[in-house]
Amino acid sequence: MASRVFNKVMLALALGAAFVAPVSPAQAQRPPEKEAVKPIKVDPIQHAQTMTYAVDADIAHDPDNVLLLDLSNGGRVAIRLMPEWAPHHVERIKTLTKQGFYNGVIFHRVIEGFMAQTGDPTGTGQGGSTLPNLDAEFNDIPHLRGTVSMARTDEPNTANSQFFIVFYPRFALDHKYTNFGRVIAGMDTVDAIVRGEPPKNPTKIVQASLASEGKAPPPPPAPAAPATFTADMLSNSKSN
Repeated sequence: MASRVFNKVMLALALGAAFVAPVSPAQAQRPPEKEAVKPIKVDPIQHAQTMTYAVDADIAHDPDNVLLLDLSNGGRVAIRLMPEWAPHHVERIKTLTKQGFYNGVIFHRVIEGFMAQTGDPTGTGQGGSTLPNLDAEFNDIPHLRGTVSMARTDEPNTANSQFFIVFYPRFALDHKYTNFGRVIAGMDTVDAIVRGEPPKNPTKIVQASLASEGKAPPPPPAPAAPATFTADMLSNSKSN
C-alpha cells in the first residue's frame, strides 16, 4: 500500500515537471536589465507642505534660494531655486555660485523659441566643473516659460554645471531633465540674450550671486572714448 502511494506521488511530480517551461542557460545567467531612471512621484498628501508647482516671486523671501544673474546685456535675472523639486541640483548651483564659477561664462547655445543654455566655462558645451556629476532628480514640475533646468548628455546621470532657461513651454522635456527653478524677475533680460550655436557676440554672465549675499549689480562697462584727431592727422588725410 505504501509503495503504491509513493509511486502515485512520484508520477504526479513527474507530470508537473513536464509542464514547466524550459529555461535556457543564457536566460538563467543573464543579469536583470538596468532599471530606467524614473521621475520622482509626488504624493499629494505627504508632500502637501513641501512640494508645490507654484514659486514665490518675492526676492526678499528666502533670499538664500534666489539666484541672481547679472548679464552683459545690462539686465539682472532673478531665479527662484526650489530645493523641494531637486535638492542636490539646487545645492550644486549654490555651491558653484558662491565659488564664482559662473562669473564670465557665456550663453553658448541659444535657440529662438526654445531655450538659452550656459554654465560651461569653456564656452563649447563640452565642459563643466571639477565636481562629480549628479544623479538625476527628474520630477513632475512642467517646463514652462522661465523654467530653469539642468543640461546633460544622453545619459540621465550626467548633469554637472550647465543649465538652461526655457523661452516657451516645452513639455517634451518633462521627466527627462531636472527642473530646479524658475525665473521670477528679469525674463525680458532672458529674452534679450543673443541667439546662436554659438552666438557670434554671446551674452555672458558678468556676475552670479545669491540674493542673500547682497551683491549689487556690476557697473556697466565704460563707453569707448571718442576718437580724437590732431591737426596733423587732418592735414594728412586731406593730402591723401
